[in-house]
Amino acid sequence: MHKPLMAGLLAFALANHAAARGEYQIETLTEGLQYPWALAFLPDGRMLVTERVGRLRMIEADGELRDEPIDGVPMGYQNTQAGLMHVALDPDFGTTPWVYLTLAYGKDSANNTRLIRGRLVEDRLEEVETLFDAHPAKAGGSHYGGRIAFLPDKTLVLTLGDGFDYREQAQNLDNHLGTLVRLTREGKAPEDNPFHGRTGMANEIYSYGHRNVQGIAYDRKNDRLLINEHGPKGGDEINLIEAGANYGWPLATFGLDYTGAQVSPFQTRPETVAPLLHWTPSIAPSALAIYEGSLFPDWQGDLFNAALVAKEVRRVRLIDGEVAEQETLFAELDERIRDVQVGPDGALYLLTDGPEGRLLKVTPAADPDSD
Repeated sequence: MHKPLMAGLLAFALANHAAARGEYQIETLTEGLQYPWALAFLPDGRMLVTERVGRLRMIEADGELRDEPIDGVPMGYQNTQAGLMHVALDPDFGTTPWVYLTLAYGKDSANNTRLIRGRLVEDRLEEVETLFDAHPAKAGGSHYGGRIAFLPDKTLVLTLGDGFDYREQAQNLDNHLGTLVRLTREGKAPEDNPFHGRTGMANEIYSYGHRNVQGIAYDRKNDRLLINEHGPKGGDEINLIEAGANYGWPLATFGLDYTGAQVSPFQTRPETVAPLLHWTPSIAPSALAIYEGSLFPDWQGDLFNAALVAKEVRRVRLIDGEVAEQETLFAELDERIRDVQVGPDGALYLLTDGPEGRLLKVTPAADPDSD
């Protein structure tokens, strides 16, 4: 067994014991959300939440959900996993109040992921524009990716999926299936993208060989971009992203097809980047956050992976690029976790997935010996 992984398994057991001591408390801030997907914090303490059914909702700082959704959000394609997905604020939101959204576009026979933005003016989006459409448009309603992370140069990286039935295309550099794309805030491909200007390759591609990336976070302290992605039957991954790198899908994977058939005889290949961590059986990672708050000093720099199937958040600590510790958190909720975010106040915020979704706030447990 790989030594860092063995150490991680030992620490995992110890961390579970620590969590059982009740070091945090969970508060329900907001109820009545319909399949909430992503959360963004406004500078004034309010929050924006997307609902997969096509609504962008405003939540007051005290957790009160406004009755009416934000006006001006275009309706996208709705089917199974398709709908309104991520929400992110412009890095200069205080002076340029752009809100970025991802949604599915098209119809049953031809659809994919779209990136749009609009200016938030009171309770509506204005000047809404489409910045990028992933191509080709394909049939089916699965694997859209849809998360956004901004880099220090204020470009953004958008995660995409392989469309489920088109997995071989994740190795094809002339389309966007199974890739991460890097874009300017106006939706253009930066000239320093790894394949920009190369014949037969999409200018926007930043990395490829992905299955369905639904978690992405930029680690400011260590200047690195991390993702998590869904495997098939097992083989979920955490990856450290390198510009231009091939992450293997479907040439190399630790997972099996849902039928139990082998996807590939290779778990790793010399020309592909191996994951930092893989999970079998699958936990279905749906979001990723890096803790940089002050309320939980022991969690500084740790990765928080929301999980749908496992109904938990998996905390992962990396030391020198190796997994040193894992911890299962919030399994007592017994709910699918769609998003995990670190708030400006240092609390963790969770969105539960479902027709009656909730926004939850995680803070340190009260000291029973305090006054």
